[in-house]
Amino acid sequence: MTDQGSARSSEGSGDYDLVVVANRLPVDFSVGADGEVDWQRSPGGLVSALEPVMQENDGAWVGWSGAPELAHEPFEADGMMLVPVTLSASEIRKYYEGFSNDTLWPLYHDVIAPPAYHRQWWEAYRRVNQRFAEAAAAQASRGGVVWVHDYQLQLVPKMLRDLRPDLRIGFFDHIPFPPVELFQQLPWRRSILEGLLGADLVGFQRGGDASNFVRAVRRLTDHPTRGSVVSMDDGDAQGRRVRAAAFPISIDTQRFDDLARNPDVQARAREVRADLGDPDVVMLGVDRLDYTKGIRHRIKAYGEILQDGRIDAEHTTLVQVASPSRENVGAYQELREHVEGLVGRLNGEFGEIGHSAIHYLHHSYPPEEMAALYLAADVMLVTSLRDGMNLVAKEYIAARSDLGGVLVLSEFTGAADELAPGPLLVNPHDIDGMKDTIVAAAHMDPKEKRRRMRRLRRKVMGDDVAKWSKSFLGVLTAMPSRDTHV
Repeated sequence: MTDQGSARSSEGSGDYDLVVVANRLPVDFSVGADGEVDWQRSPGGLVSALEPVMQENDGAWVGWSGAPELAHEPFEADGMMLVPVTLSASEIRKYYEGFSNDTLWPLYHDVIAPPAYHRQWWEAYRRVNQRFAEAAAAQASRGGVVWVHDYQLQLVPKMLRDLRPDLRIGFFDHIPFPPVELFQQLPWRRSILEGLLGADLVGFQRGGDASNFVRAVRRLTDHPTRGSVVSMDDGDAQGRRVRAAAFPISIDTQRFDDLARNPDVQARAREVRADLGDPDVVMLGVDRLDYTKGIRHRIKAYGEILQDGRIDAEHTTLVQVASPSRENVGAYQELREHVEGLVGRLNGEFGEIGHSAIHYLHHSYPPEEMAALYLAADVMLVTSLRDGMNLVAKEYIAARSDLGGVLVLSEFTGAADELAPGPLLVNPHDIDGMKDTIVAAAHMDPKEKRRRMRRLRRKVMGDDVAKWSKSFLGVLTAMPSRDTHV
């Protein structure tokens, strides 16, 4: 590489050897009248996974504050430099609620809901991605590593490579990547693929998602592929290579294990069962209120089981935690109305004074309360219609050091690939089959429960979220470096 090219690619380089780029910052913050920042750490597995790595590697995190028009200079929190990206109310509506969550989300989840294609949303998505790329380029040191996350920012890798070809760039897709037959519906499909191919390493939850991506590249672009590798220079042996691979994400397993062993949490679990009327069987669903989670299918199957008399309505309860999600998007508003109607009808038919067939909770809980709920539940129902991974299933397993409980798990989750044969697998579209499985879980022999949960815990406790982040970054940093195209 020439001296001129070297100077050009280092122009604007910053101080941070590792830069994470995600839609949201790892904290919620506000700015007081005096200009001082007031911040509070946001919960989430990604924060737990990356915080230690960033503290060790002098890292910066680029992301949106979560509020419109909130601008601020970079600031330090929890040993990380946080770099806010400002979004207007219009950009939130078009880039986030529109293109990200009303175009890409349904398309990437097997078109469970119809995607909406609007050119204004696409233009906002492109503009916002450029802003994220420029912010990351300004923070990364010469030859540094930038790790971009998720479907909201799929154009950032290419934009960032154009700005800073000296960087090592990784991208991780936290949601499914659709088959090419669905993906090709997207009017801007080629731009999305080229955006992702700006990365050196593109990570997915499942091997099938990585294969879908490579097949889309093969069909919709001119870039040669060989196995999981895409050549960006028409087969030139010296050209840049992009690798697509699976890196299944996990959770902070030790944290949930420790919480569930806490005497206060165990006492709270007993209190939860008492508050429910000490039923023989407590079933639990924990989801964002999202149409991909199969909540309606789950409630329908449960209602039919009660109707059929296959479980005792008087001594069985389903607790459904449905945390609010994307409430400004029409499909989510309709889902909430439908779910709450189903819950009301079942409780009207099967509920009694002092006993509800379903306890429906439309809000979020802190980890301590979630651990207590997991301990209180005899059966955990995860019935997603499509899910990149589903970390609730892993949280339930990590909390069950008592080896109690049964996990009923959708075949269409990334977790099913990892955890089988420990869980009872279901096809949530097959209501009759799901009913049989739920009844089997409710009546499972205690010895069989322990055998299955022991197997599940061996897998989950050995693969925590820290191992996931180290694995991805290890592969990314070991890839051949080539500073080209300046």
